Amino acid sequence: MSHPRLNDFRRIVVKVGSALLIDSTAGEVKAAWLSALVDDVAALHKQGKDVLIVSSGSIALGRSRLKLPRGTLKLEESQAAAAVGQIELARIWSEVLAAHGIGTGQILVTLQDTEERRRYLNARSTIGKLLEWRAVPVINENDTVATNEIRYGDNDRLAARVATMTSADLLILLSDIDGLYTAPPGANPNAR
Repeated sequence: MSHPRLNDFRRIVVKVGSALLIDSTAGEVKAAWLSALVDDVAALHKQGKDVLIVSSGSIALGRSRLKLPRGTLKLEESQAAAAVGQIELARIWSEVLAAHGIGTGQILVTLQDTEERRRYLNARSTIGKLLEWRAVPVINENDTVATNEIRYGDNDRLAARVATMTSADLLILLSDIDGLYTAPPGANPNAR
């Protein structure tokens, strides 16, 4: 069996992890990396593909803009940092896609929004209309109102749910993690 190529897919969800998007030391977007990714997204868009972006990075950007110290943040601190960073994240995606003549729409959801039928249908309808208008939806978990602890991997789960919600043909998870581990590799040095 041959491996499918991107040309074989009509609707593609791309999840972008914080570590790839944000230079944590400088607290800034990795501009060259993002530019290369957006060139690829624009090429797919030009071919008529529907591309959806699930983007992490709001907490990291907010933390940088607020000049918060390194270390673990309390839940309410993460929520507030996300409120500041989300504006910046949306602006960045809007600007880099606009440079290719592509409009964007920001959609903030929680995992619960994908579980409650009415909210699920509303989110799906909004995404569908953006795609019909040839705008790229940029989706992020609404960390400002998260009721559970904000955890590593939340946007991976969200991206999978968005892919299901939109009947995507392909889900691409861009991350600095090698793959599936037997345990969290940062907490367990014996994880395989």
